[in-house]
Amino acid sequence: MDFYNNPYMSMPGVTAEELTFLQQATTELSDNQKKHFYLIYTGKRKSPQDLLIFTLLGFFGVAGIQLFLVGQVGMGLLYFFTGGLCLIGSIVDLINHKQLATDFNRKMAYESFQIAKMSV
Repeated sequence: MDFYNNPYMSMPGVTAEELTFLQQATTELSDNQKKHFYLIYTGKRKSPQDLLIFTLLGFFGVAGIQLFLVGQVGMGLLYFFTGGLCLIGSIVDLINHKQLATDFNRKMAYESFQIAKMSV
């Protein structure tokens, strides 16, 4: 998988930490499995900028959309019905949007790795 030596650089909002994590996670995969991993992971991955935009929407419309995107349905419903926990939770998520994205992307990388590892 020699997509100009690093296909992960083409993903929007990729950080050096995420890049290092992905390279370490895929070292034991074959080239074909790495291609499969890349296709799966890019479909599941959430950009920190996207989460920032959806968190900002919570101030002007529906709070908690960012939490639905990262699979935290219970917290998303709580934010929805309480106005982002009276905007305090939305402010916290606004500050921590990169960490939300990083945590979610690590889970998706693990899932993608498991799927790619089972493929031929």
